[in-house]
Amino acid sequence: MSTLQSVPGPGTHPAAGSRPSRAETRDRLAKATYDLLVIGGGILGTSVAWHAAQSGLRVAMVDAGDFAGATSSASSKLVHGGLRYLQTGAVKLVAENHHERRVLAKDVAPHLVNPLTFYLPVYKGGPVGAAKLGAGVFAYSALSAFGDGVGKVISPARALAANPALRTDNLKAVAVYYDHQMNDSRVAVMTVRAAAESGAVVLNHAEVTGLRFTHGRVTGAELKDRLDGTEFGVDARVVLNATGPWVDHLRRMEDKNAAPSIRLSKGAHLVLKRKSPWQAAMATPIDKYRITFALPWEDQLLLGTTDEVYEGDPADVRATESDIQQILDEAAFSVRGEDLSRDLITYAFAGLRVLPGGPGGVESAKRETVVSEGSGGMLSVAGGKWTTYRHIGRTVMNKLAQLPGSPLNEDMEPLSSLVRRVPLPGVANPNAVAHRLLVNHEPGARMDPLTARHLATHYGSLSFDISRLVDQDPSLGERIHPDGPEIWAQVVYARDHEWAETVDDVLRRRTTLTIRGLDTDDVRARVAKLLSREG
Repeated sequence: MSTLQSVPGPGTHPAAGSRPSRAETRDRLAKATYDLLVIGGGILGTSVAWHAAQSGLRVAMVDAGDFAGATSSASSKLVHGGLRYLQTGAVKLVAENHHERRVLAKDVAPHLVNPLTFYLPVYKGGPVGAAKLGAGVFAYSALSAFGDGVGKVISPARALAANPALRTDNLKAVAVYYDHQMNDSRVAVMTVRAAAESGAVVLNHAEVTGLRFTHGRVTGAELKDRLDGTEFGVDARVVLNATGPWVDHLRRMEDKNAAPSIRLSKGAHLVLKRKSPWQAAMATPIDKYRITFALPWEDQLLLGTTDEVYEGDPADVRATESDIQQILDEAAFSVRGEDLSRDLITYAFAGLRVLPGGPGGVESAKRETVVSEGSGGMLSVAGGKWTTYRHIGRTVMNKLAQLPGSPLNEDMEPLSSLVRRVPLPGVANPNAVAHRLLVNHEPGARMDPLTARHLATHYGSLSFDISRLVDQDPSLGERIHPDGPEIWAQVVYARDHEWAETVDDVLRRRTTLTIRGLDTDDVRARVAKLLSREG
């Protein structure tokens, strides 16, 4: 873990000011002409907004739901090079992914991105042999310059000592490699915050109901606030469609005859209580293309993922009973049955991968970014990987600047002048933050060590802002639920500084209460009161 960042103490860390109200934000959006309007607050739209604001542009970003409320918070939570891409010969892609992974973990978000060892079990009769996997994980490590360790093959006994839940029947060997993981919702909200701190004006729960045109070109959007019904509009010199699974819906607002540009693949996941200690994640080959993951994450066990064509309404995507059974069946290839009991399941979720249109099955489709320009000059972007989200943001910025007659290039700072390793807010060594949180409280009011660790690894040095809320109101230092590490001060902080508007914004994306199965009726009722400022 990087130790380059100093950790300000509670007395020196500047408290963040409360964000503007929704009415104030709507007023700002309606009364100005922006250089760039980003429609869609998933990780791609947010990355572009962040880079554009850093470039000195006047930027607005809106989302019909919560920021990262759909695909971007329904990932496998991995920041990885993409081991399976090696078998398709995509060596350059894997090397680029590794570079982004290491920059995120070392410089951009060491407080949010954590190292994770992976075991790749080789079973008798499995789709890949031990020799091939051993060579593959060694090459994978080489492409990351062996920065995390050397990929190797270990014995079943050694693997079992680290992961007691490992199924050993017919187990021949275990390949080992190294990647990282994250809480995708927390990285997303920190990136929104980075964009806002760079000057972007952002608003969630604001649905686009139509586009504005000037001489046939898209120059803004009509919006409706989903929370109170207020209608307003935004004018912009350039509009970016970053709506993920809804990208073609918005393209048809620009041109009703626009042909489909993408296809969707559903990926479902399960979250379970952990019965055994897991010192490594497991990635088990299912067939030539697919791997099933069993990941220690947020003190739970994350299983998945599925990969199937989805043709329904993106708003209705969910993990079905057949998805749940498939995930459990595939996990059972390498995980003991007692660790996969259905009564351990705390949460099931599904998201949609946005893939380029074309022939072939979705499981073998390239996870590449699709960028297109419409008849009205609106640029649309979809697809790509979480790991390379900063790179995709820079790529889209370059494309925006190259648009014929684009007004952006006259105002925009060259991307080469931007610092490529600008950190996300709160950047700090989480070990140092957790220690400071513990020692800066009086003995009788000492913070719970689990809570201190949780805050440090989800907020970094911004944890001290939350700690100050507890100093002002000790009741906010109580756990939201006795079985989880979160405290009530996080709800107030999410409301005042992280654009949390609904109970699910708080419980599903700003905290981990929902994924732990701790969003009881009592918890939801008190969160609702705090959001309404009655609590």
